[in-house]
Amino acid sequence: MAFSATAFRRAVTASAVTAAIAFGPLLTAIAQAVPLTGAGATFPVPLYERYIAEFKKSNPDIEVSYQGVGSGAGIRQVIAGTIDFGGSDAAMTDEDMAKVKNGVILVPTAGGAVAVVYNLPFVPNLKVSREVLPDIFAGKIKKWNDPKIAKDNPGAKLPDSDIKPVVRADGSGTTFIFTNHLSAISSTFKSDIGVGTAPKWSGNPLKGKGNSGVAKEVSNAQGTIGYVEYAYAKQNKLQTALIENKKGQFLPPSIRDTNKALSTVVIPENNRVFVGDPDDGYPIAGLTWLMVYKQYDSPEKAAAIKKFVSWILNDGQNINASLDYVRIPAKDAKRVADAVNSGVTP
Repeated sequence: MAFSATAFRRAVTASAVTAAIAFGPLLTAIAQAVPLTGAGATFPVPLYERYIAEFKKSNPDIEVSYQGVGSGAGIRQVIAGTIDFGGSDAAMTDEDMAKVKNGVILVPTAGGAVAVVYNLPFVPNLKVSREVLPDIFAGKIKKWNDPKIAKDNPGAKLPDSDIKPVVRADGSGTTFIFTNHLSAISSTFKSDIGVGTAPKWSGNPLKGKGNSGVAKEVSNAQGTIGYVEYAYAKQNKLQTALIENKKGQFLPPSIRDTNKALSTVVIPENNRVFVGDPDDGYPIAGLTWLMVYKQYDSPEKAAAIKKFVSWILNDGQNINASLDYVRIPAKDAKRVADAVNSGVTP
């Protein structure tokens, strides 16, 4: 049967109209979704990925993405204004905050432990003292069978081989938490290396980008020792050392003992906290923050960031423990959420 060109055009037009009517609401919804792009600390990546997935279920009109590029890069991108929010495990300094054109609010989202991970297959439950840990990463203790290590690990089959420290290749809040603790317990480490997101390490340590990079370096080579956020140690099934705390207890990282360490921490009005050498619990611990602007370029983005932060500090906190992070105390979470709701404007 013949089918004219005119009839064909009418059919196509009718189909297009029908499709527009049928899919119009969906296309409109997609077009109106508000994008929020974030980047920064790798320490909370497992947690933030879960936050974003759960938040989307009740907020399909907001598209949130987060890239773990390191705390240093997160701070730099917030200062440059190239992202909608940043992440850092090292609270921004006054100097950094003054560089942010649209102003910035620090939002604590979780607490967590930094695990010391190592690769010695025949040495389970390695104990590392307050004297030994800084000296390993300062390059002063070089052999696994060093008498100082052997003293705390009687009967262990410590090899007569070189210790291979693994550190972060990128500016890192995890490094900040780690070096902040080592500097708090060792004046020599503080003077030789100091606290920072990208310190100048002694010797020539191996380097990995992000927590995942350090975890990979440690898992791939015997004799290595490094530091990663606790969730990465668990996910990669790495050997985790027992670290001596101020009370002389040798503890593995855990939610219970990280809670102990952070339980006495007071979060001030500016939300900056530096946990150096806690009185109790697992000693290498700290907070992680989102960095959100005080002013956004549209009412939609301002409303979206408020909704996202409010969700994190309310419903999101219920997720923290399941991924081995410590929740923010309810009173502090409410205060910070209120500050964002009143302080963020279009």
